[in-house]
Amino acid sequence: MIRETVALTKRELLRLARNPQAIVTSLLLPILYLLLFGQAFNLSSAVPAGELPKLVNGAPTYFSYFSAGMAGFVAVTATLFIGANVIFDKLFGILKRISSTPASAVSIFGARLIAGVIQPIGLAFLVLGLAVGLGHLGLSGLQVTASIGLVPAVQIVLAIVILSVMFASLFLAIGFSIDQPQTYFAVVNAINLPVLLTSAALYPWGFLPGWMKTVASYNPITLAVDVIRLDLFSGAPGYYPHSAWVYLLGLVGWAAAMILIATVLARRALAPKR
Repeated sequence: MIRETVALTKRELLRLARNPQAIVTSLLLPILYLLLFGQAFNLSSAVPAGELPKLVNGAPTYFSYFSAGMAGFVAVTATLFIGANVIFDKLFGILKRISSTPASAVSIFGARLIAGVIQPIGLAFLVLGLAVGLGHLGLSGLQVTASIGLVPAVQIVLAIVILSVMFASLFLAIGFSIDQPQTYFAVVNAINLPVLLTSAALYPWGFLPGWMKTVASYNPITLAVDVIRLDLFSGAPGYYPHSAWVYLLGLVGWAAAMILIATVLARRALAPKR
């Protein structure tokens, strides 16, 4: 099973490498958000200095708070097309040919999951690097105020990886269950936008109404970006009720549930038709 998974993973990565337009397109959205939305919506000039930490959970500036949220944002949006690739492979008969090989359904699903999470993980760290770089160009930039040691670095990596795995599994599950791309994108947008907009990825926490704070607290995107903010900003720990490891544990629960559901749906889709 391992050999088949490795071979299929290489195939998926090769397909991605041969489509640089998709990579460039994926980069445009986070860059535009950082350059336009993040720079324009500057709370630091509109809110008294003493009140700002309460609104952005101890981050030094709103842009810093926003940049950490964008890392989680792109980890989600970049996984959206993983399920679409499954549908197109169905339409062109590619998935049928692959499923007729000795490769098991777990190998086929696992290869797509592994290859699919590499791009969003890379984009998330690229966003963080770009946000820091903007500060050296005279614009608002990401200000890292905490000391990043081995443990915080590992926690940040784990948060982004687990979040990417969770949403890649979710979109793969939808892709294996749906046969038409139009239906897929309609379903994904119906899920994607509410999940993003009920998280604390972009909105200042202090501006959220009480009911939305409750929803956002259990949102997997919020769990991931809370880990990033706790590790990047020295003033953040006093604004969060739990440690980074607790939020990571919640993320693991979400990811495990999504992987289980997606694996079951992949088995059904790839089972021989009678």
